Amino acid sequence: MELLGTADNILFPIDELKSQVLSHYNFEILDIENIKFKDTEKQRAVYKVTTNKGIKCLKKVYYKEDDLLFLYSVIEWLNLRGIHCPKFISTKKGFKFVNYHDNLFILTDWIDGRKCDYDNIDDVKAIAENLGKIHKSSKNFYPIDGSKIRQSDKDYLYSYNKHFLQLLDISNSAFRIKDKFSKIYLDNFDYNIEKAKESIYILSQIDFSKKIGDDVSNCAICHLDYVNKNIIFSKDGKLHVIDFDRTMLDMPVHDISVFLRRILKREKTSWDFETFINAMESYEKIRKLSYDEYMLLYAILMFPQKFWKISRDYYKNIKECNKESFITILRKVTNQQKDHENFCIELKKYIFKKFKE
Repeated sequence: MELLGTADNILFPIDELKSQVLSHYNFEILDIENIKFKDTEKQRAVYKVTTNKGIKCLKKVYYKEDDLLFLYSVIEWLNLRGIHCPKFISTKKGFKFVNYHDNLFILTDWIDGRKCDYDNIDDVKAIAENLGKIHKSSKNFYPIDGSKIRQSDKDYLYSYNKHFLQLLDISNSAFRIKDKFSKIYLDNFDYNIEKAKESIYILSQIDFSKKIGDDVSNCAICHLDYVNKNIIFSKDGKLHVIDFDRTMLDMPVHDISVFLRRILKREKTSWDFETFINAMESYEKIRKLSYDEYMLLYAILMFPQKFWKISRDYYKNIKECNKESFITILRKVTNQQKDHENFCIELKKYIFKKFKE
């Protein structure tokens, strides 16, 4: 580890990054461009670094060394199995990161290409198949010594039941406050509470104490932010996955649901069942899902996640929030309810037909 001191100031000028962080690498630095900076509790930054040996990506991460070693292990493991992820570049001394002022920095190659296009069904198929490869390759994964084992302990039944009860509490707030947002919420409450109830019932029928599918069905490498901005098609046609900040060991269905929900909530692909089928058939070329996994996926996608989240956030921040923005988002969500209803009907029929044969 390269420990270079401690300071109260954690916002570094470009020249300081160049002299105190990038100087630890065997490159001539030609240019540094600040691409992203988030000054939140989980402070992070991304810089595009032009060097005499190509363009690199310098990233300030928000987690600790043991988390970083876990993610390093994941990326090395996946690359060895043919899944392309930017590898950590070693410093002159062979370290995989630089610690400067108690901030950890990693350097990787910059992936030059285009992000996944959700309107291109071939892209959707390709990334779904790649996600299947990530999950299937997780068998027997182990991180290097010193890593923190990032593993989800999510209790789906407890979690979704908690959200269900919050929806009920929110309805009481809506009846009391009676503003424009509340009226839209209450007008659409019945549909969403029924979907929440059905979702919880399905979850109650799954025995999570047992293996619900194959050897990785309960525990696999899950990216958990597998969305188009983190999936890059390079100019040579290869698919690269970036930004493993949220990665942990979890049920593959959770990862699949994050991936699918991002596509299906879009207006252009609003709960489009054909898009779902194309994605899942591509995924299952690599790794088949069991009946219980499909039912878990069905329950997750059925639950009115966005309706719950936007209403929870609205009433929690009602005095400070931009009410018109929240109303716009809520309307967008409720306008998709017919599409969502049709999707749930089709998915239920698909599952029963698939496992009856």
